[in-house]
Amino acid sequence: METSYSELRSKFVVNVTDGKNLGRTCDVIFSFPEGKVFGIVVPGKRFRVFKSNDLFIPLKNIVKIGTDVVLVDLRSQQKPDGGKKRPQYCDYAPPPPEAGRRSFEEYE
Repeated sequence: METSYSELRSKFVVNVTDGKNLGRTCDVIFSFPEGKVFGIVVPGKRFRVFKSNDLFIPLKNIVKIGTDVVLVDLRSQQKPDGGKKRPQYCDYAPPPPEAGRRSFEEYE
């Protein structure tokens, strides 16, 4: 199934473990020359006026992309101090540079 960014942007992202609506997709992370998709980004809660806490969801955590919703599986882990549960989300870490890969200066 192929989905365009404009279609993906209009769908809600829902966590299947707790049923929480995480918002709508605001970005897709992919590598340029290879075209590999790493995941999607959902805007997080805003704590300050200009700061946001965006949530990166890796492609392996996306369960299903339906007609109205994107289902993701984000497991909650227990905090070591206090026992309160708080979701531990993955941060995006770009892949290490590959040998023989061209730099961006070559494209200009």
